[in-house]
Amino acid sequence: MADIKAMIERKQPFWAHAFEVACARNDIDRCLTKPKHPWTNGQVERMNRTIKEATVKRFHYDTHDELRSHLADFVRAYNFARRLKTLKGLTPYEYICKCWTSQPERFKLNPLQQMPGLNT
Repeated sequence: MADIKAMIERKQPFWAHAFEVACARNDIDRCLTKPKHPWTNGQVERMNRTIKEATVKRFHYDTHDELRSHLADFVRAYNFARRLKTLKGLTPYEYICKCWTSQPERFKLNPLQQMPGLNT
């Protein structure tokens, strides 16, 4: 069984060949959410809402590149600066680092070396 599971909705856009290949390359076990059970996918839907509220609902973008750039900035800020109650006050990055120190065998890469810096 794969170490990572990707929970996705039963929607056609996610059945793309590239997604299947990426899952296979990274040893990710793909499983589908149950139809007509929205609570199964609640965390993903909440994150999608958070992203929309911080980007497309607040700003107008003249080009897709502007949106991509702002979205990348938002994701970096969220992962490396936003402290979350569900993670007991840690940022998502800090939580991943904490998990890595206790169970490094579950990781392919050392997250301590993934911190954005001068070369990013």
